[in-house]
Amino acid sequence: MNRFEKGALGVMGMMVAAVVGVSLLTPVDRATAAPRADLAELKASLQRAALQPVVLPPKPILHGGLQALSTLHRRDTTAKRLSAAFREIGYDFQRVMAGQHAVPRLFLPTLPRDMAKIRESKTRKAVFFQSILPLVLQVNEEIRAERRRLWRLRYEQATGGTIDAVDQLWLIALAEKYRVKRGDVTTLLKRVDIIPPSLALAQAAEESGWGTSRFVREGNAVFGQWTWAKSGGIVPREREEGKTHKVRRFETLMDSVRAYARNLNTHPAYKALRARRADMRHAGDPVDGLNLAESLDRYSERGPAYVETLRSIISHNDLLRLDDARLQSDRVI
Repeated sequence: MNRFEKGALGVMGMMVAAVVGVSLLTPVDRATAAPRADLAELKASLQRAALQPVVLPPKPILHGGLQALSTLHRRDTTAKRLSAAFREIGYDFQRVMAGQHAVPRLFLPTLPRDMAKIRESKTRKAVFFQSILPLVLQVNEEIRAERRRLWRLRYEQATGGTIDAVDQLWLIALAEKYRVKRGDVTTLLKRVDIIPPSLALAQAAEESGWGTSRFVREGNAVFGQWTWAKSGGIVPREREEGKTHKVRRFETLMDSVRAYARNLNTHPAYKALRARRADMRHAGDPVDGLNLAESLDRYSERGPAYVETLRSIISHNDLLRLDDARLQSDRVI
């Protein structure tokens, strides 16, 4: 065996080890029945989806004023400075709402700690949405890449093709990540799907008090996810006696958004949401955040009242217009 062959085998070995390592991070859901494959639906979905290889986010290309760029990356920046920085780099939320402008790949590590000091409600909402929207779109891009690859592999299986070792390992890791029984691609497709920006933004606004809550200030907890881990987390000040839950803390806002999407896509409490979303896909309808909100009565102890709040936020702020928003293709700030 020559040096090239040894080197190639070594690289392949490291790749396999890495994928297997990822697959062990989350336990497998114990039992998920695999429905029969619908080949007609599969072919139709493949025609609707452009099958592209998984692509990593592009490398950063800095643009705009140096002062604006510095402001965007500072964890101690103020809401006023952040709003000014948005204007300086040309991030106009109204143009995004109108579908006239793509969303910059602007991934803030934290929200300004003084969001509550913005007196004008319209301005505070715009800064909040501008901060969270790019994160939601980025996470949805990652999910779409997984979904495209999953559809391609399912099609190969359905047509008698052979799945190579790398793709087989990827499927195992994906099943572990989404808590699905290995080999159950049909159930995976119900889980590996996007969260409409309208719904994500409405929940982020409600759960974080439009970016003013103690949990988002201390732990980037945009969606108020609970944890029962012994270490870490933020103890709610008004937690009922005998309760042990905490609010999960995150290093960055992006971590919080990724955990939120995974929560909706894996937790048994949101099975109805995933089923409703799958029905939309099957009917060829867009994934509608206002419609999906109906399935989130178990997200909060408020139940149906919580759902009505989400629907009100979506409608009042015209957030459905953002469900078609897309990130700029070539810039990361």
